Amino acid sequence: MFSSRRWDQVVFWALDLEMSGLQANADRILSVGMVPIRAGVIRYGERFYSLVRPPDLAGLSTEGLRAHHILPADIVHAPPLGDVLPEVDRRLREGTMLAHFAQLDLAFLRRGYRRCGMRWPHPPLVDTMNLLLEHHRRRQQWTPHPPPPRTALAEARADLGLPPYPAHNALSDALATAELFLVLRSHLSLVKLRGIR
Repeated sequence: MFSSRRWDQVVFWALDLEMSGLQANADRILSVGMVPIRAGVIRYGERFYSLVRPPDLAGLSTEGLRAHHILPADIVHAPPLGDVLPEVDRRLREGTMLAHFAQLDLAFLRRGYRRCGMRWPHPPLVDTMNLLLEHHRRRQQWTPHPPPPRTALAEARADLGLPPYPAHNALSDALATAELFLVLRSHLSLVKLRGIR
């Protein structure tokens, strides 16, 4: 029954993380941004954002610093992940998780849940990467040797006429993902959640 609901009857929580690196088993979540879509409308006033203080600031990888520019001094007084995850969990349990290239965020979230002794809620998931690839396939299906799709969040948004936002900020990337989803859903004429997931 859930899969046959109209897409605008479902609450989506667009989520983005900034991490110290790309290895979920070794690196840490440094910030979380979430933006809801209710009744097909982005509700930015209900956004959630938090920096996250990892347990070992001194041993923190600096691999991601070039992208997100979150310095140890920025997070020294931030709440630990164990205080932030209940806020994330409450939102994920309300509806469907929405992410761009969700595989990476999922790996970090699941690892974070385990580290904090919390049960992963297994929310329904929509990955805008999958929608983007389907949109590209439809547009290029009659084109011999089509160009590869541009799948980076900023490039995908530019190709669809969406404005640029500051990159590698968890909140602006969550908003960017929410907007990208709405445009792709419209271009793909997806009405039922079954066609989106």
